Amino acid sequence: MEIKDILHPDCTLCAVQGTSKKRVLELISQIANQHIIDIDQATILSSLINREKMGSTGIGNGIALPHGRLLNLENVMAIVVTTETAIDYDAIDNSPVDIFFAILVPEDKASEHLSTLSTIATKLTNKDTLVKMRKATTNQELFEAIC
Repeated sequence: MEIKDILHPDCTLCAVQGTSKKRVLELISQIANQHIIDIDQATILSSLINREKMGSTGIGNGIALPHGRLLNLENVMAIVVTTETAIDYDAIDNSPVDIFFAILVPEDKASEHLSTLSTIATKLTNKDTLVKMRKATTNQELFEAIC
């Protein structure tokens, strides 16, 4: 699997005003809702928040991987958001987060979920990729940096 297989350019937002963890998750669910017609925004947001209640998806280095499983979702979907300023996200290293790579997966595809998370985490450990993502000034530049 390649990231471009699950991430569309219009699901990539660069340098948004993120003021809190909840606000970023709301934005992610709003973007997802524009592409998932059969699942309402509240359900998407609830999936992301419920996962965060199990433990923060902030993996360190200013990166978070919010994710959720959704009943009736047909395909894995990704949303990438960067914020102008890093926000408190209860990350594992206690550092604020400015890169959010969210994935939504079908409820019945747990193995695909783990494989997708692994691919994304590997990509986000590449320092050149992170520098390009943080330097991006447009949504398209951010999309190209991660893909």
